[in-house]
Amino acid sequence: MAAPQYEIYAVKYAHHDRSSRDNFVGGDSHDVPMPLDYFVWAIRGNGRTWVVDTGFSAEVARQRGREFIRCPGQGLSLLGIDPESVGDVIISHMHYDHAGNAQLFKRARYHLQDREMQFATGRCMCFKPMRFPFDVNDVKAMVDRVFEDRVCFHDGDEEIAPGLTLHRVGGHTMGLQVVRVHTRRGWVVLASDASHFYANIETDRPFPLIYNQADMHEAYRRVYSLASSPAHVIPGHDPLVMKRYPAPSEALRGVAVRLDADPIAA
Repeated sequence: MAAPQYEIYAVKYAHHDRSSRDNFVGGDSHDVPMPLDYFVWAIRGNGRTWVVDTGFSAEVARQRGREFIRCPGQGLSLLGIDPESVGDVIISHMHYDHAGNAQLFKRARYHLQDREMQFATGRCMCFKPMRFPFDVNDVKAMVDRVFEDRVCFHDGDEEIAPGLTLHRVGGHTMGLQVVRVHTRRGWVVLASDASHFYANIETDRPFPLIYNQADMHEAYRRVYSLASSPAHVIPGHDPLVMKRYPAPSEALRGVAVRLDADPIAA
């Protein structure tokens, strides 16, 4: 039986201006503006809705000097997705910009890799540079969910629904996972921070926030092997995503794009 085909949406909620020298290990000789966009993703089909990552709040944006555009829950609501009704949330990794907004998804079960929970609560957090990208409140919230029986742990690769699979790649964090989704245009991989930008994976130059650099290089190969083509890989923070894919409607231009649709620009 053929796998079902899902719709995928990237929902932009924040932005941060920075230079290309800050986005590659060893810097970048061009040193040109290369900003970050912040996304959450929604997967819809086969009678279910999945949310991938949960973003950060306006308060965290102020603390970290990010431009907050809208609450991720508001962006999802514009797509007709009620955060309080979402049954499943996939957390790619536990950094502050992917695992916040604990109040939004009150009924959801969270999908997380064993190693990511180990990373976020273990001895690695004794080192200030390694714990800087984490928000302690997000980590505490995940521990609370464990005791509420609302966390489904995964160890490596797993199919969580027909046509929807999780794959641990590590590198950026100990337990970072990517999401492979079957769509009308083939297998799309939501790479999250396995590759912040198209340029990281295309030039084999990692983003400088790293748990294990060798695993990051291996993750690039793995991500490409999981996708139907390199054009089916979606990086985690690249503003080009909003330019390469169509908005679901004119009213949602600048808010969200359809990743199961063919790109409109190279």
